[in-house]
Amino acid sequence: MSAQSNPITDLIAEKGVLMADGATGTNLFEMGLESGDAPELWNEDSPEKIEALHQGFVDSGSDIILTNSFGGSRHRLKLHHAQDRVFELNKNAAEIACKVANSVDRRVIVAGSVGPTGELLIPLGALSYEAAVEAFVEQIEGLKAGGAEIAWIETMSAVDEIRAAAEAAVKVGLPYAYTGSFDTAGKTMMGLHPKDIHNVAKDIGDGPVAVGANCGVGASDILSSLLDMTAADPDALVVVKGNCGIPEFKGTEIHYSGTPPLMADYARLAIDAGAKIIGGCCGTTPDHISKIAE
Repeated sequence: MSAQSNPITDLIAEKGVLMADGATGTNLFEMGLESGDAPELWNEDSPEKIEALHQGFVDSGSDIILTNSFGGSRHRLKLHHAQDRVFELNKNAAEIACKVANSVDRRVIVAGSVGPTGELLIPLGALSYEAAVEAFVEQIEGLKAGGAEIAWIETMSAVDEIRAAAEAAVKVGLPYAYTGSFDTAGKTMMGLHPKDIHNVAKDIGDGPVAVGANCGVGASDILSSLLDMTAADPDALVVVKGNCGIPEFKGTEIHYSGTPPLMADYARLAIDAGAKIIGGCCGTTPDHISKIAE
């Protein structure tokens, strides 16, 4: 782990444990986003809704908010014929988050969310490593231009894709963190085990500021991944952003089983297990985050 100064280590030194935010997508569906629509297009079309979501998390106590740019690479935006708008949509995402972060009288870090491209890299798929780096550079340049302070590479399952995104962050000149999404078998879809997460990109730039797990199958499973990660490197800054319980269909609605008190228990257990940055993923609302903050 690099000792260089960056926003996250500086704030952890001051506060001990940081609160991240909750879900973006599932909360935007509640605000009227239709299934199949790109949340990133709302950075231009409905910026007030994105701002309201960030504001809700900041008001609930989040120290780190993630930009609405998870699917902001050209490969994901191509599905919505917006692949030529990567820079501006990511820049907008960061600007909206910075506006909220700067409106409060405490330090809130804006992290640029970078999700998977949705493509498989060679040899499993057609995307070359170089092309992946290029796509991530394009996205992270937009995020940096809008004011993001760190590249937050999340919900990853392939080692080479994490490395490509980390390399892009270094090229653009931002520190980076990355999180894998581990399933019930305890590995990512592409076979990465939590205990091996520390070594994925430690040779790239100054290495990651933080590593961890997000999404996955719910709070209890993410805690077992967390224990594997903290046992493998007790000094690392480890992030957990677990889903809010398990998604269940009630009629046509998706509900998450995790209540705010349950997520508060998850947070206590996560701190005991050594996590330094704690937030929520799918299904996690500002109500859950304020319970975690308590």
